[in-house]
Amino acid sequence: MSMLQNMQELPLPFATAAILGGLSLLLLFSIFLRKFGSTGRTNGLSTLPSLPVLFGSCNNNFVVFFFFLPGGHIHDAEVPGMPMVGNLLQMKEKKPHMTFAKWAETYGPIYSIKTGATTTVVLNSADLAKEAMVTRFSSISTRKLSNALRILTADKCMVAMSDYDEFHKMVKRYILAGVLGSNAQKRLRSCRDTMMENVSRQLRALVDGHPLEAVNFRKVFESELFALALKQALGRDVKSIYVEELGTTLSKEEMFKVMVSDMMAGAIEVDWRDFFPYLRWIPNKSWEKKIEELAFRRKVVARALVKEQKGRIASGEEADSYIDFLISEAKTLSEEQIAILLWEVIIQASDTTLVTTEWALYELAKNPKYQDRVVEEIRKVCGSETLTEDHLSQLPYLNAAFHETLRKHSPVPIIPPRYAHEDTQLGGYFVAARSQIAINIYGCNMDKDKYEKPEEWMPERFLDEKYDPADLFKTSAFGGGKRVCAGALQASLISGTAIGRLVQEFEWRLKNGKEEKVDTVGLTAHKLHPLQAMLKPRRSE
Repeated sequence: MSMLQNMQELPLPFATAAILGGLSLLLLFSIFLRKFGSTGRTNGLSTLPSLPVLFGSCNNNFVVFFFFLPGGHIHDAEVPGMPMVGNLLQMKEKKPHMTFAKWAETYGPIYSIKTGATTTVVLNSADLAKEAMVTRFSSISTRKLSNALRILTADKCMVAMSDYDEFHKMVKRYILAGVLGSNAQKRLRSCRDTMMENVSRQLRALVDGHPLEAVNFRKVFESELFALALKQALGRDVKSIYVEELGTTLSKEEMFKVMVSDMMAGAIEVDWRDFFPYLRWIPNKSWEKKIEELAFRRKVVARALVKEQKGRIASGEEADSYIDFLISEAKTLSEEQIAILLWEVIIQASDTTLVTTEWALYELAKNPKYQDRVVEEIRKVCGSETLTEDHLSQLPYLNAAFHETLRKHSPVPIIPPRYAHEDTQLGGYFVAARSQIAINIYGCNMDKDKYEKPEEWMPERFLDEKYDPADLFKTSAFGGGKRVCAGALQASLISGTAIGRLVQEFEWRLKNGKEEKVDTVGLTAHKLHPLQAMLKPRRSE
């Protein structure tokens, strides 16, 4: 009888302890093993390059270890059984996108790894990313969500995380028509203009009141982005909401925590059963309780917002908002689906745009010569006028700074995985059905064959004629093909305008000692430390 069979007869706490004990033993044993192997690359449809992989097999109550080498050779006698750890022990860094990029330097831009019981094909070049997202889309269009994302998205009820099916096509039409498409963006222009006025006014007040103190840019910009998201989604900036299930009234700051910051933290929570699905019968109670609590709080807050807006609509009060559009158009959606779609536009507007804008201002504050060039270009185009969205198409260097920030600090370092639902090929290699596909955007944008000195922030690289100024997807930051990010236009308008206007109005310098504060939160691109900048108002022309 196998080890797993024996454990099934044990009380569950003991089974969990046995598994964790086995993994601990595996970790200890791995310290004494040396990594080795070759890339195994050949021309044509051949086996993908594979990293040396640590396997474990459950046999006769003992855990037996062996190496799987690239090319399919077994270092020791082949032992029947399922992989227990694979390359997980080699991923010592907390930022897998960086680890994947380092491995690409040895194994090439495409290789396979073992993550528990799953084979993952990792792509680290723009050409391969395009092939996966466009050319081979029909074979790998299905999402592979972690347990955390499955719970938080109510099993793929949102546009960004749903499979490419009729539901996805329908709700993407809704989100484009209601809030993110070009026509919707024109209707909602005044909301973005108001947001920029509020950001400028608050920063100026902080500088005037405390001219010798650094400004916490994130605190101001994050709050105004959330206000914009609420206006677009609900037609107004909601200051508070009573939530019956929680028995309390939440402030705007508390709503932000429930609907944005808690969701971002929960999305990167790792359930070890993601890597070992054949052990899903083992409970992970503390993890499940945490994620389900986050999902419940988000659900009841979104439900309360929908209920309040339905009351407004029933009273005859109309607003140019996404919830009005959904309620009038989305006749086939359930209450839960409407709540999830409403939440999606709120979190999208509140998060990724902040990442890009904060990093761009950090880089400009750190590099005065680049900041001066942006300011010079703005003065030539705008003169004494305040920069607006209408000027963006006339500011190539500002746009280059925006795209260079997307390249170096991609808001989504790794695209949420997909899996191949049929045999296919990528980069001339055979990819078996059920393989997981990980597109490492960070690796694509750090490709030394494509970018000179990729670790440096140099906007002028995107002034090259080979880059189409109108191409939003030159860095793959917004994905591509049929699943291209629906919010790409809004993100570029908000971030581009914010970067340009705030540099036009203020001289930015980093607070002393903050030059190297470049770490990020977990596997995200969020700055670990908010941008602390010394601002000095520029003299008007």
